[in-house]
Amino acid sequence: MSSIKVPPLGESIVEATISRWLKQEGERVAVGDTLVELETDKITVEVPALEAGVLTKRHKGEGDVVNVGDELGEISAGAGAATAAAPVAPAVSAPVAAPAAAVAAAAADVKVSPAAARLATEAGINPSDVTGTGRGGVVSKPDVVAALAAPVTATTPPAAAPSAPAPAVVPSGTRETREKMTTRRKRIAENLLLSQHQTAHLTTFNEIDMTAITALRERLKERVEKEQGLKLSYMPFFVKAACLALEAYPAVNAQIDGDTIVYKHYVNMGIAVASDAGLVVPNVKDADKKSVVQIGKDIAAVAKRARDGKLSMDDLTGGSFTITNGGVFGSLLSTPIINYPQVGILGLHKTQDRPVAIDGKVEIRPMMYVALSYDHRMIDGQQAVLFLVRFKELMEDPAAMLL
Repeated sequence: MSSIKVPPLGESIVEATISRWLKQEGERVAVGDTLVELETDKITVEVPALEAGVLTKRHKGEGDVVNVGDELGEISAGAGAATAAAPVAPAVSAPVAAPAAAVAAAAADVKVSPAAARLATEAGINPSDVTGTGRGGVVSKPDVVAALAAPVTATTPPAAAPSAPAPAVVPSGTRETREKMTTRRKRIAENLLLSQHQTAHLTTFNEIDMTAITALRERLKERVEKEQGLKLSYMPFFVKAACLALEAYPAVNAQIDGDTIVYKHYVNMGIAVASDAGLVVPNVKDADKKSVVQIGKDIAAVAKRARDGKLSMDDLTGGSFTITNGGVFGSLLSTPIINYPQVGILGLHKTQDRPVAIDGKVEIRPMMYVALSYDHRMIDGQQAVLFLVRFKELMEDPAAMLL
């Protein structure tokens, strides 16, 4: 008899919520089978079977909050053990579309983690065509992501594009439904309230003429992609300009610790990333010491880890300032909430053609509103306004970033 326990969840994370059990009591399990999924405020953890046998007891139920080291259930090893998983077929050059029923049937024969099975179903690919890199050859979510990213050969049709998760089916006539708040959503709520209650929250605004930076990006993007393998977006320019503005106004990059002000002589730039599971804010370390191209590469790398569910605690801790871009969803203006205990967050928004006065004449320019929310205990209004003005100047004259 062996115990199934809550594994270490990462630095400073001590509890999780049981999101779902994948095995029932009395069911046979093989080594590497995912038994239960745990959800923390930052990541989802799959707990595998460390030995083959029968799941004899589940001590905790779905929705229960558990701590590191708590006993989740018991496995009885021996005659009832499931046989080891058969070897997984080698990956093909590109995933081939398959109906959901075929995917589900294949998943029964091939050891596939629940997250990987869901993604395979959404993408319409067969898990047996994916090489598993997990323990015992288990196909994990990153394996499916890698298969989706594989180049398509001329003789193989491309896979269907992953679609958004279908909304839950609500019975006809139902006026309300209730759903227990997840650990991640509860922690997000707690942090947002903490930020509002512990800071003197204030927001100031400005707008940027995106003409110059748009022209620069258009001129450089093909060359950068060819020479550096990077698809150049606007975000590296925003990060670089913000770093330079923080250098000019270091109070915006500081932190309050009791009655002490901690000035940080580095910028670990947090990039807010929204997902169905909630908000995460991984950060690019020492962004102030990097070029626009290197910043772009680091953002791409951390974004890939976020998509693959491979963010580390180092990615998620140590940020000193945050940028959030609601413009990608169409937001025209917003007041972002400070990522406590930081004292400032920069909100970017949708670029929109608007009439503006240029040298006494009305012209149509691509304009973007920007917002700086800040802790007024630490940052005076003058510093906040001047920070945004400096950021605006750098974006409107990107050559100044080189000086």
